Amino acid sequence: MAFLEIKNVKIAGIAAAVPKTVVSNCDASNISTNYDAQAFINTTGVKEKRIGNFTTSDLSIEAAKQLLQDLQWLPNEIDAVIFVSQTADYILPATSCIIQHKLGLSKDTYATDISLGCSGYVYGLSSAASLMNGTGIKKALLMVGDAKPRYAGERSALFGHAATVTALQYVEPSEQSNEVMQFYFGTDGSGFEAIITPDGGSRNQITLQSFNTETIDGRIYNRLQTRMNGMDVFSFGITTAPKAVKKLANHYNFNYLDANYFVFHQANKKMNDFIEKKLKLPHEKVPMCMYNFGNTSSASIPLTIVTQLQQQLYNQTKQVIMCGFGVGLSWGVANVQLNNVVISPLVEM
Repeated sequence: MAFLEIKNVKIAGIAAAVPKTVVSNCDASNISTNYDAQAFINTTGVKEKRIGNFTTSDLSIEAAKQLLQDLQWLPNEIDAVIFVSQTADYILPATSCIIQHKLGLSKDTYATDISLGCSGYVYGLSSAASLMNGTGIKKALLMVGDAKPRYAGERSALFGHAATVTALQYVEPSEQSNEVMQFYFGTDGSGFEAIITPDGGSRNQITLQSFNTETIDGRIYNRLQTRMNGMDVFSFGITTAPKAVKKLANHYNFNYLDANYFVFHQANKKMNDFIEKKLKLPHEKVPMCMYNFGNTSSASIPLTIVTQLQQQLYNQTKQVIMCGFGVGLSWGVANVQLNNVVISPLVEM
């Protein structure tokens, strides 16, 4: 089973960037042929989201500049950049290479992309921490999020644009050091069609037929737009997330109820309410940001921390359990101690 324990790496800081433009779901009647605004908001918990003409890397770079300033880190101190997104700048090259150049990082920087959605933050966190634990890399930036969609006509009442940057730092082993990250991961590829963009990859290349439209659950799609089987994803989320948290706690022999906060992927309110109830969590331990930002894919966990927990984490040490789940189908859960982490103010572009 995919359990990982990574020592001597800490989260030094987290920043997030979103577009300034606020789009309300109260007037999104063109999203669906049978759209009921109030029913949608009551079910999903998404009243508004941020939308802008920015790529994920645009937002990531601005968040990184703010975080480096707040941490008083210099660009040439960064040894690695990992970029996690479903909305890369180009098919080729990797967006992390572009970020390295635009941030003015050293040409000795390790840079790589990971194509993942809602579970991407936890996967990216483990990838960055593992890389640092086994090498001489001392400081790294994990950039995750989704923004400008691949297809210009794509709109959604659920999904918003955001990108986040997490700064990780290697901590030399010592008797006083208790920097430990614990992870559990899982994958069920039999559900790969539950969230999918059918055309545009090498299996189904773009043709004229890719632009033909069809109506699915009251919405009109072409084959270059992402579609989701809502019921399958809902059932997957409310079943998998609670089990994943319990498996992690059982494997590492701790009581998950002792954690200070539980930050779940911001899929929708109804789903997260089910997860909270199944785990018997106090509501005050489960922050949410979807009301104002929507479902921001892989950015949703760190965006929740930046917008909901900045004051609670200031000069504090808190145990935080993070859980992402979605496209793949895939999931990941992490148990992390956030010790005096620097939370930058939200960057709005």
